[in-house]
Amino acid sequence: MISVIDFFLPRFCPACQKRLEASSSLVCNKCLSTIKKADIGRLKSEFNRKFAESGIIYDFTTRFIFEKDKSLQQIIHSLKYGKKFLLGIFLGTLLAETIKADFARYKIDMIVPVPLHHLKKAEREFNQSLYIAKGIKKATGIIICNRQIKRKKYTESQTTMNLAKRDENIRGAFASRKRLHGENILLVDDVITTGATIRECGRVLLGAGANRIYAASVAVAD
Repeated sequence: MISVIDFFLPRFCPACQKRLEASSSLVCNKCLSTIKKADIGRLKSEFNRKFAESGIIYDFTTRFIFEKDKSLQQIIHSLKYGKKFLLGIFLGTLLAETIKADFARYKIDMIVPVPLHHLKKAEREFNQSLYIAKGIKKATGIIICNRQIKRKKYTESQTTMNLAKRDENIRGAFASRKRLHGENILLVDDVITTGATIRECGRVLLGAGANRIYAASVAVAD
């Protein structure tokens, strides 16, 4: 059944472009059901590959597996480039369902979204990671500190770079705006690929006085 609002202002699924039912949220149930979830084995594997050796990230979790040319890619593309910022809050609430059970153990004091460089933010008009963080806050009540770290260096796209190149590209890209006093911080991003950005943000936060850094993303990619 279509509501009056949906009749005059129809909503469409960002993945399949089909009209949403009144009972649907921002993504149709069919497309949501096709997105591959990250199980415990995958989480452990990704942590060991991307974070264990550096000792910067204490623990890591994600909701989905990013697959090229699949539903989640279309959803995130709509969020980042289609200015569908409400999708960020929606994805953040889904992510919160995954990590809610861990929050008591993590004892998170604040959520810090990975920042964009001011030029990139001006181009997109908003930071998608901030809206994902807002979704987590909505579900957990944990405060967001959006200005704890800044991106001071404009970096090239890392899509085609290998692990070593990504680390080199991102090194020195962030700075902490203020000192911390032993807080446990949850770093939030949309998709984690090699983990280079998260590691560099975590290194800066630890250097500023944080106690432990945890990481969470909507999805993880190979």
